[in-house]
Amino acid sequence: MLYYKELKHPQSTEWVVFIHGAGGSSAVWFKQLKDFMQHFNLLLIDLRGHGKSADLPQAIYKKEYTFKSVTQDIIEVLDHLKMPPAHFMGVSLGTILARQLAELEPQRVKSLVMAGAVTRLNVKSRVLVFLGNSFKKVIPYMWLYRLFAFVIMPRKQHAESRNVFVREAKKLCQKEFIRWFKLTKDINPLLRYFKESDLGIPTLYVMGDQDVMFLEPVRNIVKNHRHAILEILDRCGHVVNVEKPQEFNQLSVAFIHSKS
Repeated sequence: MLYYKELKHPQSTEWVVFIHGAGGSSAVWFKQLKDFMQHFNLLLIDLRGHGKSADLPQAIYKKEYTFKSVTQDIIEVLDHLKMPPAHFMGVSLGTILARQLAELEPQRVKSLVMAGAVTRLNVKSRVLVFLGNSFKKVIPYMWLYRLFAFVIMPRKQHAESRNVFVREAKKLCQKEFIRWFKLTKDINPLLRYFKESDLGIPTLYVMGDQDVMFLEPVRNIVKNHRHAILEILDRCGHVVNVEKPQEFNQLSVAFIHSKS
């Protein structure tokens, strides 16, 4: 089973489940914990091969890596804890997993908060995926990861976000990086289906105005999903919860309260 950590509130019955992105860990939520602990019970999970889940026996990682199987890892934790319906928060690739979980078991999901959501790959991101697939077995994965981090988060004010993800990605190994990177072949068909399918679950997208790779696709999806809301943070890149934590936390806490 994946590594997880519970932080319980003395009175609240509401739960927020945090899902990090590829190469990260639950540590990417460090700027959310203090504010969210004042209102909710929290569950932080490290995905397979990431963070403290990287130290688990390797049997779990012999499973096929698909978005469905990786999401089933999360559901296994929820089942183990007998988790009631909760609010799910994802960042970057973690937003795909949160959406996949809502697709598989919508009765578990009260609302979704999507930070730096990935809803479609544009030309630049498809080129990155092509380069990654071409060189993933011959180039040290951290070279590729640093390149991806710089392209997605290129500006000076994005440095902290880049550093957080690069630091956590060092806990991966080359084989694990390759396993996760193979998921990219499934991204566009899955995201195309998500765009066409409105589950009716209240969803808050929080994006940075400098997130040149992923902001426009989110604008488009919000137009077609009547239960979705988009908030754009000024002078902010892809990892909004790290770059603008105060604004992100205020928006997210208020949204979750409104859906509790």
